[in-house]
Amino acid sequence: MNLDTKEEQHSYNTAMSAQPPTIPLLTPYELGTFNLSHRVVLAPLTRQRSYNSVPQPHAILYYSQRTTKGGLLICEATGVSDTAQGYPDTPGIWTKEQVEAWKPIVDAVHAKDGIFFCQIWHVGRVSNAGFQPNGQAPISCTDKPLTPQIRGNGIDLAQFTPPRRLRTDEIPQIVNDFRIAARNAMEAGFDGVEIHGAHGYLIDQFMKDQVNDRTDQYGGSLENRCRFALEVVEAVVKEIGADKVGIRLSPYANYMESGDSNPEALGLYMVESLNKYGILYCHMVEPRMKTVGEKSECPQSLLPMRKAFKGTFIAAGGYDMEDGNKAVAENRADLIAFGRLFLANPDLPRRFELNAPLNKYNRETFYISDPVIGYTDYPFLEAST
Repeated sequence: MNLDTKEEQHSYNTAMSAQPPTIPLLTPYELGTFNLSHRVVLAPLTRQRSYNSVPQPHAILYYSQRTTKGGLLICEATGVSDTAQGYPDTPGIWTKEQVEAWKPIVDAVHAKDGIFFCQIWHVGRVSNAGFQPNGQAPISCTDKPLTPQIRGNGIDLAQFTPPRRLRTDEIPQIVNDFRIAARNAMEAGFDGVEIHGAHGYLIDQFMKDQVNDRTDQYGGSLENRCRFALEVVEAVVKEIGADKVGIRLSPYANYMESGDSNPEALGLYMVESLNKYGILYCHMVEPRMKTVGEKSECPQSLLPMRKAFKGTFIAAGGYDMEDGNKAVAENRADLIAFGRLFLANPDLPRRFELNAPLNKYNRETFYISDPVIGYTDYPFLEAST
């Protein structure tokens, strides 16, 4: 470009300086067949506002508030069967009533051109007889009980019934529950599913050597401990297609007493195995989040898993805007999932764009069952901003 005069040079420099700097989190991304307009993902947050395990109309507002055109949302953890539940008022997707209740929620996200994935889970031993059909014991890979835990609100103490160890011949039925849940999610209109393999729930219980004490083909070696997780992935991929499947993993976390003696080996084995199925994405929790509470600095990193995985890599765990921008800019992740910040700021991508101040989240209202408070009452930026 030839700029002949000082005036032309000055005009050009002025125009260029008026261009806002590129914000890595707000750059487009092709997620398989989905065109994302930015890389800010709504993390799957446990919500407890689905009465009798049925999603409620107030979830329409909650999710549509957080929808942007071309934005990816991952819904709250959703039970795959009547044995999958472990918290009050969490939703399911194993009955026709539940599927029908999800439809208007999904429709509201699609009406604003959002992309919506359903996170499907089974809590395993993180439950008690009160949540189980006929008051039976929760199921797990083990019969080792979980010690009482302070709940997410930091106040209540959760009590757990000692679990019942699944027999080898029962495991295919649980795999099938995930398959049917994935099919139901597609019937409800979701764009895909995320298999919850993190945070000490059933799939994680099988993978982690601190929990899994089996002596059959689902226990012992790393390959055996990951067998159940990969059977679930295979079943879901066969049912709905690899291009609609993601998984969430937390190899480094010790949530719900589910730690592993070699988390990097576990993470690498899983992503290398997942490559064989060609799934859409792997969503992994940062090592600094040893628990679901506050982050702590640590020498480990997700980089080995990021480099080994051939699909889209989503990172989560204690990210803010600066941290997220840096991770994307340095190619440590393709997308960043935000939980607490997105909960408290329904217009989070817009706030990032404007570098606007953020609402503070209120942890005390995270897990209450109120249809409004701590759910749909966080304010948006003023429209005039």
